[in-house]
Amino acid sequence: MKAPAGPRRRPFAALAAAVALVLVTGGCGGGAPADAGKDEVTSLTVLDYYTDTSEHAHWGELLASCGKKAGVSVRHRSVPTASLVPTALRQAKAGALPDLLMLDNPDLQQFARSGVLAPLHAYGVRGDGFGEGILSAGTHRGELYGLAPTANTLALFYDKTALAEAGVPVPRTWDELRKAAAATTRPGRYGLAVDADASFEATFQFLPFLWSNGGDERDLDTPQAAGALRLWTGLVNDGYMSRSVLGWNQADVHEQFLGGKAAMMVNGPWRIPALDTAKDLDWGVVPLPVPRLGDALVTPLGGEVWTVPRTGSEARQKKAAEVLACLNEPAGMLALAGWHHTVPSRPDVARRYARQVPAMAAFVRSAEGARARTRALGPDWPRTATAIHTAVQAAISGQQTPENALRQAQRAATGS
Repeated sequence: MKAPAGPRRRPFAALAAAVALVLVTGGCGGGAPADAGKDEVTSLTVLDYYTDTSEHAHWGELLASCGKKAGVSVRHRSVPTASLVPTALRQAKAGALPDLLMLDNPDLQQFARSGVLAPLHAYGVRGDGFGEGILSAGTHRGELYGLAPTANTLALFYDKTALAEAGVPVPRTWDELRKAAAATTRPGRYGLAVDADASFEATFQFLPFLWSNGGDERDLDTPQAAGALRLWTGLVNDGYMSRSVLGWNQADVHEQFLGGKAAMMVNGPWRIPALDTAKDLDWGVVPLPVPRLGDALVTPLGGEVWTVPRTGSEARQKKAAEVLACLNEPAGMLALAGWHHTVPSRPDVARRYARQVPAMAAFVRSAEGARARTRALGPDWPRTATAIHTAVQAAISGQQTPENALRQAQRAATGS
């Protein structure tokens, strides 16, 4: 998936072991760069996974502008998403980490725990005014190691014509969602599409239902968690959601909606540019339905954080922190949000952006209560994420009841 905020398909258990190995074989920061000990820093290196041509250019423009403000030139390198962590690990082992490193936010915990990142407070970078979820995603053991200029989350896209023809309102609750899915299902079209494949994307999509129903990733064997999973399995069993969701990622879900094969979908704001070009689709987007009116919506926080690796040069780290702080200024947030349909990480800036781009209002509202996936479990989150999407697969496929699937998921997550 190419979604600035969604989960990525990577072996997180292997990541934990690899990051730990860096400490043993390469030390916390590796060897010092060529100018270590010198006061003058004229250039910085940057590593991210923004390989899309326009995305790379946009980030390059902002990085160059912030570099100029800090008095340095910026050498900006992007690698494919799946290559970023292995590349950073090799660089750490060789003592050649970049001065600025972008990480998918769940990855920060492993890197921070290993000691290869510098705490931002040491350079005067603070999180004042940022959303709670953003700060949680960039924090490890009380120290802020990363900040994100923008983030994203999930919402409910709907076909306005399909719902109007069915005579049902835009759903606000789970009961209304079931009714809308039933009323809009017809030959060749299901009412709702979600990602329920065997990946972290499926976990990402299931979390709003788990959390908004009072479920807790630390204890999956509860009625609240089972109720969320029963919602999904019931929609499939009743024929309102395709059993093929077991093999769909978020891009596939988008294609189903775009092609008129689903009246509603759960997806992120990165789908808006493609939807804007659809000639025969009149669509809308609202926050995800909650179990009951008045319940708090809690969605997962997606996106990337920027960090300052320990390179062995205080001067370079200080200069890198200046650039990082600049990236996270309101002007940069608004520029990035406008380019990529993401949510500015400061709520005041995000609300201003929602007034400018009404299609983003649902995501701005949802992001205010969005939660970092690693908030409760820190570096232990990947094991639970795997257990969750495994339970979703087992329940929807009919191999296990939701209760049994989640009971087994709890055992897998805790190793008991």
